[in-house]
Amino acid sequence: MQNNAKTKLFFLSFLLTLLSLSSNLIAQTGVQTPEEFLNFKKGDRFLRHHQVVSYYEYIASKHPSQVKIVKYGSTNEGRPLMVAIIASPENFSQLEEIRTNNLKSIGLMEGKPTKKQPAIAWLSYNVHGNESCSSNTAPFTIYELLNPSNARSKNILANTVVMLDPCINPDGYDRYVNFYNQKVGGTYNPTPSAIEHNEPWPGGRFNHYLFDLNRDWAWQVQKETQERMVLYRQWMPHLHADFHEQGVENPYYFSPSAKPYHEDITPWQREFQKILGDYNKRDFDKNSWLYFSKERFDLLYPSYGDTYPTYNGAFGMTYEQGGSGRAGLGITKRDGDTLTLKQRIDHHFSTSFACMEAISSNADKTVTEFIKFFDNTQKFPVGQYKSYVIKTKGNESRVREFLTFLDRENFQYGTAGKAMMASGYSYQDDKNATFNVDAEDIVINLYQPRSTFLKILLEPKTMVEDSLTYDITSWSLPYAYGLNTFAVKDRINPAGKPTFTIASAKAEKPYAYLVKWQAFSELKLLASLLKKGIKVRSAAKSFEVENQSFNEGTLVITRTGNEKLGDQFDKIVKEEADRLQVNLFSVSTGMMTKGSDFGSDYVSYLKPPKVAILSGDGVSPTAFGATWHFFDKQIEYPSTVLGESYFGTTDLSKFDVLILADGNYGKILDDKTLSKIKDWVRAGGRLVAVQGALNALAGKDGFELKHKEEEKKKETDAEKLKIFGNAERESISQETPGSIYRVVMDTTHPLAFGYEKNYFSLVLESSDYQYLSGGWNVGVIKEKSLLAGFAGSTAQEKLKNSLVFGTQDLGRGQIVYLANDPVFRGFWQNGKLLFGNAVFVVGN
Repeated sequence: MQNNAKTKLFFLSFLLTLLSLSSNLIAQTGVQTPEEFLNFKKGDRFLRHHQVVSYYEYIASKHPSQVKIVKYGSTNEGRPLMVAIIASPENFSQLEEIRTNNLKSIGLMEGKPTKKQPAIAWLSYNVHGNESCSSNTAPFTIYELLNPSNARSKNILANTVVMLDPCINPDGYDRYVNFYNQKVGGTYNPTPSAIEHNEPWPGGRFNHYLFDLNRDWAWQVQKETQERMVLYRQWMPHLHADFHEQGVENPYYFSPSAKPYHEDITPWQREFQKILGDYNKRDFDKNSWLYFSKERFDLLYPSYGDTYPTYNGAFGMTYEQGGSGRAGLGITKRDGDTLTLKQRIDHHFSTSFACMEAISSNADKTVTEFIKFFDNTQKFPVGQYKSYVIKTKGNESRVREFLTFLDRENFQYGTAGKAMMASGYSYQDDKNATFNVDAEDIVINLYQPRSTFLKILLEPKTMVEDSLTYDITSWSLPYAYGLNTFAVKDRINPAGKPTFTIASAKAEKPYAYLVKWQAFSELKLLASLLKKGIKVRSAAKSFEVENQSFNEGTLVITRTGNEKLGDQFDKIVKEEADRLQVNLFSVSTGMMTKGSDFGSDYVSYLKPPKVAILSGDGVSPTAFGATWHFFDKQIEYPSTVLGESYFGTTDLSKFDVLILADGNYGKILDDKTLSKIKDWVRAGGRLVAVQGALNALAGKDGFELKHKEEEKKKETDAEKLKIFGNAERESISQETPGSIYRVVMDTTHPLAFGYEKNYFSLVLESSDYQYLSGGWNVGVIKEKSLLAGFAGSTAQEKLKNSLVFGTQDLGRGQIVYLANDPVFRGFWQNGKLLFGNAVFVVGN
């Protein structure tokens, strides 16, 4: 009995000791776990975005000496965008000094750093909304990083400042989570065919405007990206990790990345890819988790969450967990196992700490190499070209638009300051030439801190290490902005900042205002004037008046027709032109020195179009999104979005323009619906079909568009004996993954107003459309037209002598065929005026 009593006393004492230790630990930390704070168990349900935010704010309130929440913006739907900055108490008290020291050390801020610099690591979760497990990992990452009993975390924070963005894309994330939570039952159903595993169009991957934010890092078209990149450039981290998901049957992908690597990735950055792989695999090998590396996800396209940081001196990496929008809380795979949300969270949690440990263990060398990267780029810039000259005269509007981009990225540039002769590569002519540099021309040289990234954006031809790539293979901004540019091997120093004089109408109440039709800025002005009730005309031919020359497409804004506005007419026109920095000319007569007078049939009234855009199953979400964003945010002109489910019963007579963005319209455009559309066009409607939408029209009755007839060639025995292992590589002979082609334009046609003979198009598909026999072939690809990027041999043959842009009259209306998307991802600036022509000018 005594022994039993002693045993009971011992266990009671032991339990009291445990309780005391536990109480001491709770008193020491005073912090609830994510599960305690949000009342859930890891993997049992998806957190909504506001819950993730609330936990981050809670953690910050509990660790005021280690955590700072920076709300850097908000989404289109009003959700907050935020980053948690986490550091040791010592480093936290010096955060601003650490930030500015980092910028000073790489030449992005004046002055010298005051002390040794810790490494800065930035981890981004959920850039794709339905790749949802990373935002559900974020609360566990921040909790454990601040857990005082976690030795790994202490070691990381000893020499590393960590920045955690719990959700880059809150709108897309909540769209997915709300869908899933509405469809799942009391217990999740792992059957892949269950409704909870099949998102409706457009899915949660994209943001509000259905843009892929992971492809917007460099272009910064979207609100979320613009606001995030301001903060990114204020910190310039040494490492950026981007957390994603892929297909259910794929396990986990991490570094080293796949080839091709861009040629300008440094040896240390390549070495760190391998170092990082070693850290990544530790937990995965220990737990026997499946993974792969060195495949599929390359480092080439500059607008990803791994490449943008890499080209700016950092280590950029992509992590891909199997699952994505199909997985839900759990899904049965082909092998019979169930992939659960908890497993996905555990995997992302592991690699989150692996990448932080990797940089922490290499912090000194990382910082040293980072500084060396920027020092070298300023003194010995990479690449054969050291300077770029952009011709300004006659292209002022386009140049201003490009300089806005350079200013946003804080790149350095200036004017030539004096006339001189130079030799260099002509983008326009695709050859080396001697040319005149005028004093007002823009000069950009690469002797500046971020010149590697600048060079990659400007280089005329991308060096592609391997033709098996994950995205577009060319993006050269002089082509994207339609700039007459020369790349020069010598250093040309800019003399000073450019000053553009905006032409203002001198007459107080002129006969008419004129606007040269040359760039996107003029299109925005037209949209604004039409919205404000100003009647505008367009000149179909060039003309001269009062010693000034004007091109086809020039906007003619006469007082006649606008009398009801009184003095407001002049006020509105002048204010809007000034706001949009558009040259505005005035004339005192309607009679031309050369060309048609303003009362001629060749000066047509532009009726404000009522625009409809078709959306829904079959339509590419990103192509639709780019079109929707073009109207809603870029030119701020009203449009109506129609759903495919009720499109067949929609009264099209309410609209003047119907846009079919890229997509697969096989199910949407059946014979009955096509007949309805043709009747609407015959009555005066304008159908604008883009890229994949053309396939639904080609060869159909009433449409002039046809595919080229393929030669029927008998396959030889040698061709039949294909090697299975070469299948993927051989298939790319038919692909054109974003290459730049020269398109020859008929500049007299309204669809090409504002363009020169050669237009440079980003070709995304190897289309093979014949020249129109009963329409207008406005833009065509001829032989030897590939300028930059990769295009397979079969694709090049298909594209040769093919239609790219054309129109067809049908009754009183028109059909506009655009085989390439002019507003792709919103960054191909030079295509936007062409798209504007299709909507506002053609057929008027």
